[in-house]
Amino acid sequence: MSLLTIDNLRVEFGSGKQAFRAVDGVSMHVKRGELIGVVGESGSGKSVSMMALMGLIDPPGQCSADQLLFDGHDLLKMDVKQRRQIIGRDVAMIFQDALTSLNPSYTIGFQIRETLKLHMNLRGAALEKRVLDLLDWVEIPAAKSRINSYPHELSGGMNQRVMIAMAISCEPKLLIADEPTTALDVTIQAQIMELLVRLQKESNMALIMISHDLAIIAEMAQRAYVMYAGQVVEQQPVPNLFDSPTHPYTKALLDAIPEHNKGARRLSALSGLVPGQYNRPQGCLLAPRCAYAQAQCHQNKPPLAQVGIAQTRCFYPLEVGS
Repeated sequence: MSLLTIDNLRVEFGSGKQAFRAVDGVSMHVKRGELIGVVGESGSGKSVSMMALMGLIDPPGQCSADQLLFDGHDLLKMDVKQRRQIIGRDVAMIFQDALTSLNPSYTIGFQIRETLKLHMNLRGAALEKRVLDLLDWVEIPAAKSRINSYPHELSGGMNQRVMIAMAISCEPKLLIADEPTTALDVTIQAQIMELLVRLQKESNMALIMISHDLAIIAEMAQRAYVMYAGQVVEQQPVPNLFDSPTHPYTKALLDAIPEHNKGARRLSALSGLVPGQYNRPQGCLLAPRCAYAQAQCHQNKPPLAQVGIAQTRCFYPLEVGS
């Protein structure tokens, strides 16, 4: 049984003819203890999909789905109070920029305490011990002396560790990491990724890693979802995704990796632009940019179909058509 099941998730901003569907029929499933990658260029709907799951889409944004199940609970049927008992405790999220996610007016210790008070009802000595244990767990040096520090007094890497400590404080069953190494240098990026993988294995929690960095997904994830213009266009186990991509967009992402362009004068790049609100193609959203597109691709929308062990949104998947 899946820990998380998302079926046909849609997120729209605006109404009527001005409405823009930022997430268009996304379906995912995540098992307990599984590490999932979600990849795609900026604007593909990765973060918005997960924010919809967390209930963080404010008006004029509108969310709908055929099914949104977490650990046997139907999130669609819950009111705000019931949902808040799960979100933040059993499902937690690490956001891209820790410095803007943390409140600059409060110490890091205060902010971690608030999470523990709300979701675990800890008080007194037990609360203080838990805060210090968390800071030690995420490898913040001299944790006792840092507990009363403000976010601006810490480095970007330390603030990201504080965010991770807050996210795992209630021992969530599912952790969502939204590009957690944004704006960090390469050495710190590697440390943060190693920390997340270690915590995920030690606590057997499911982890969804959102990234545009294919190298991170290749190294960490067991399965990956590739998103384009608000849709999942391919899903399959990570080794196969890199060895045998079935969707032209996935192939284009892999072809653009610098290591695949040694000796070339320029990096391989997909021509054209991601469709926006007013230039959505009638058929496949990738068709105007796709070298494999045929007449059917420009006229009809392809479903997400099974191709071997992969799922791909293409009438002519590469495994079959090339």
